[in-house]
Amino acid sequence: MPRPVVRVPRSSWRATGTAESERAIPEETAIAFTFNTASYAVMMASPQDLEDFAVGFALTEGVVSSLDAIDTIEVVEEEIGIELRVWLKAKDAAEFLGRRRKMAGLPAAACAGWESLIEAMRPPPEVGDGQVLTPDQIMTAVNSLFPQQALNRETRAVHAAGFWDPARGLVAVREDVGRHNSLDKLAGALARDGSTAEQGLVVLTSRVSVEMVQKSAAIGAPIIAAVSAPTALAVRMADACGMTLVAIARKDGFEVFTHPRRIKGTLESHVA
Repeated sequence: MPRPVVRVPRSSWRATGTAESERAIPEETAIAFTFNTASYAVMMASPQDLEDFAVGFALTEGVVSSLDAIDTIEVVEEEIGIELRVWLKAKDAAEFLGRRRKMAGLPAAACAGWESLIEAMRPPPEVGDGQVLTPDQIMTAVNSLFPQQALNRETRAVHAAGFWDPARGLVAVREDVGRHNSLDKLAGALARDGSTAEQGLVVLTSRVSVEMVQKSAAIGAPIIAAVSAPTALAVRMADACGMTLVAIARKDGFEVFTHPRRIKGTLESHVA
């Protein structure tokens, strides 16, 4: 299996001169998803936590509604990439393949565009109430993510997604070259651990695009906190599904874009 990090030669150009050395950079691998032999998607991703990736992708993309639908997962290394062979249980496989056949029956040109638009704009499920958190708890959650980013410390080139619970702290962290992939892997890790995202918050190192809202809502997360800004569509989608969207979380505070009812109190001045 490919290593998630490789070292490559490089020349450093600085004001003090040039030097030859090596740099650690993240690997990027083509990952193909198949469900009961039916091809579904190919993603470029970091070749680690692949079982989590398979489960999380299936959940956040709506292929299955729960971990119970998955029978087995095979990770198969090919010459040009990796295939994640997901085998669904009989009832769930029949439902999935039925949906595929329905789409295949549409005119090819119309199907491609219509299916893509429907997928891109699918409304996420409404999230639950979750917990009311203090601003200090939001900052604690955001600050707790960075020390756990082992892959990014080595490469400075990957995203991370974490889940923070006020009772347990940072429950899980997953990293990947793709921000969507890191969130899928986090979703899979939580599902395989028997945990849910309903009583804490998802923490992201990336900007908040609409897909990040859709995927977080799919696992029931009532709050997202991100270090970068959201898109306008992400704000509208978060508002529609009842999610609290926190973004631009920096050392001196953060901004709340939707449903601020889940955040109460004031931010202590000593927060670093």
